[in-house]
Amino acid sequence: MAVLAIRIMGDPVLHAPAALVAEIDDDIRQLVQDMYETMDAAPGVGLAAPQVGVGLRIFTYSYTDDDGAPWRGVIINPELWIAPLEPGEPDPDEESEGCLSFPGERFPLRRSERARVTGIDLEGKPVDIEVDGWRARILQHEFDHLDGVLYVDRLGDRDWRTAQKISRKRGWGTPGNSWMPGVDDLDA
Repeated sequence: MAVLAIRIMGDPVLHAPAALVAEIDDDIRQLVQDMYETMDAAPGVGLAAPQVGVGLRIFTYSYTDDDGAPWRGVIINPELWIAPLEPGEPDPDEESEGCLSFPGERFPLRRSERARVTGIDLEGKPVDIEVDGWRARILQHEFDHLDGVLYVDRLGDRDWRTAQKISRKRGWGTPGNSWMPGVDDLDA
């Protein structure tokens, strides 16, 4: 297993829809193991294949709830369904999120409270997950990556402008920027 470099906003692979995985072979199994190791080293609660430069519809997730219960897995070729969004502005204390591809920053973003994802696992067996709360937020965030959408693309106008200023100041927004978990200290 290996920790992989995480691409930063502006890299073309992050801004294009990912392709379906045609076959689960040894290369895909190795990629998923490397994604787990990278996600854990970052540390993050999710990681999509485009974030490590691979334009395939795969994401991993790992979350421990307030009771210490672990939730971890991989979904290949996922499909997503969400409940309608609650109207109103996001609560900055309860609905802020960050992204390993826009490291060191957090912005409030309204997400659906409930989500369902279907797909397959590494053995090609069906996966069907229905969750709410932070787990639903994680699935929506990672699924967005597979469609070429970063969470900063969904921000309200004021926060979006702030994110663009941060990106310009840090030299992001162009191809070729990445960071290495465990090596670079970007406070992701």
